[in-house]
Amino acid sequence: METIIIDTEFIKLDSFLKLTGLCDTGGLAKTLIKEGLVKVNGEIETRRGKKLYKGDKISFDGNEFVIGEK
Repeated sequence: METIIIDTEFIKLDSFLKLTGLCDTGGLAKTLIKEGLVKVNGEIETRRGKKLYKGDKISFDGNEFVIGEK
């Protein structure tokens, strides 16, 4: 599991996918999220604007990440 450090209170799920390089565009991120391919804390998440906070775990396509403390 890879730790991703953010310097803000939260990051939106679609922006997170772009930040990690899992998606090149926001449109692709939106599609992948809407299709139920992304999990947050073990649950399928279909809201692209879902706010992710420190400690949240995200999984997609065999990749696992956790939002870490600065």
